[in-house]
Amino acid sequence: MDKLLCHRGQKAVDRLPSQWPNMLSCTPPIHASWLNQIEIYFSIVSRKVLTPNDFKSLNELEQRLLAFQQRYEETVSPFQWTFTRKDLTTLLAKIENKRLAS
Repeated sequence: MDKLLCHRGQKAVDRLPSQWPNMLSCTPPIHASWLNQIEIYFSIVSRKVLTPNDFKSLNELEQRLLAFQQRYEETVSPFQWTFTRKDLTTLLAKIENKRLAS
């Protein structure tokens, strides 16, 4: 599930399974854009193409986006992940310990 307001909180947890009994809801962490490659790409586009927002027309916006996409495809390289399975296990244990302590 995404983090839309309508999907947050106990009301959503109760409401969704009442309508779809075989549904199991699972939400990502609030700050988990690293889980979704398209979010990383959109973040880059937002910072490098859409800021500042000074387009005179939709056509100009389209041309800038297409030019960026072409250049990006020529220069992009794979992301080098440094977050390991061990790091994830450690983080999950830390979160669980914090939850149990409260």
